[in-house]
Amino acid sequence: MALYEIIERAELDAPVLVGALEGWVDAGGTASATVAFLTADSEEIAAFDTEALYDYRVNRPTLDIVDGTMQRLEWPALTVRLVRNPKRALLVLSGPEPHMRWKEFSASVVDLALDLGAVGWVSLGAIAAAVPHTRATPLIATASKPELLKEEDRLPPGLLRVPAAAITTIELAFAEQGLPSVGFWAQVPHYIPEPYLPAVATILQRLARHLGVELALDELIEQGEAQRQKLNELVSQRPEAEAYLEQLERMASTERVPSGEEIAAEVERFLADQERGDNPFEG
Repeated sequence: MALYEIIERAELDAPVLVGALEGWVDAGGTASATVAFLTADSEEIAAFDTEALYDYRVNRPTLDIVDGTMQRLEWPALTVRLVRNPKRALLVLSGPEPHMRWKEFSASVVDLALDLGAVGWVSLGAIAAAVPHTRATPLIATASKPELLKEEDRLPPGLLRVPAAAITTIELAFAEQGLPSVGFWAQVPHYIPEPYLPAVATILQRLARHLGVELALDELIEQGEAQRQKLNELVSQRPEAEAYLEQLERMASTERVPSGEEIAAEVERFLADQERGDNPFEG
């Protein structure tokens, strides 16, 4: 039994399936904010069976209670939306990361892509990292074939072994079927608990170059600069945050791509800090 349902079919010329899921590689909700921006003007054309993929005790539906009367349940949704870009149609997968049946899920995403005529896959993600907000957002790329990337793309050197995300199983499933797949992963300052708009803009700019499409990003870029300015003001009021930021800037000045071991160590350090509540940028 298929895990998805096509709600509406459309005649499309070689669309590309793009995806980001809430969860492991969605630092501060940055990847989710990226697809939300991308799908601001879109239509839902397919949906996955959330009953088969979610544990509602982990990702609970939202209940609306009005004047003591239960009115409505809003269930988590995992959908594919169509973005009709003038140069190329985009299919965008988004929603919470499934809790189970990842192998079936990734195979179903490939089946759906082929059913809709998609010719490739792009993963979008955001990883919490020891990077300062005062510098350009670093972007790490992955690909099923090196020629799919550009010389500007940064690759994690050596072996990188980290906990996988459902989105990465999709990228692998596409590659195993001989379909081109790439991933663009923004490194987001780990001390920012909300969507980091400069990273959203960076991901979308790279996506646009990869697909040969144009995206209206001027307002988003301005919002990102405003967010950076607020962070600068916060840092100026907290000596401990200022000292920590200077440390991150010294690390960034090396302009060296961190090794797989360093990235993995940073992920572990970030998770430990989160458990302890250590964040010099929070009061």
